[in-house]
Amino acid sequence: MGSSPLEKAGEFPFTSGIYTEMYRERLWTMRQYAGFSSAEDSNARYRYLLGNGQTGLSVAFDLPTQMGYDSDHELAEGEVGRVGVPINSLADMEILLDRIPLDKVSTSMTINSTAAILLALYVAVAEKQGVPLETLSGTIQ
Repeated sequence: MGSSPLEKAGEFPFTSGIYTEMYRERLWTMRQYAGFSSAEDSNARYRYLLGNGQTGLSVAFDLPTQMGYDSDHELAEGEVGRVGVPINSLADMEILLDRIPLDKVSTSMTINSTAAILLALYVAVAEKQGVPLETLSGTIQ
């Protein structure tokens, strides 16, 4: 299996890396997995981290959000905000990403079953902020 001379960095199938010059010209993304018990507190933490050299976000969501439950659902009782940020609506996502330069920051969201929903909220916030969608970067899983 190894890479053949035809496989170049920055070209499909990306076995030699996703960027042509890899980290010789571009530093790797630095991000800390973080999410507090509210969108406001998480936003403050993200802005602090970005202001101190972090180059990406890794959003920690609480278990009800990961499972697709609203915070007021009976199965969410006792779990809201315990291991990350609760997101119940577009308004929550707007607060979470307020004053974050989405066109300059790579965002990672490990959200599992509700990935499509959280991605839709992320894109909606970017559109409301006037961020061109082609400038968004990151991962969602």
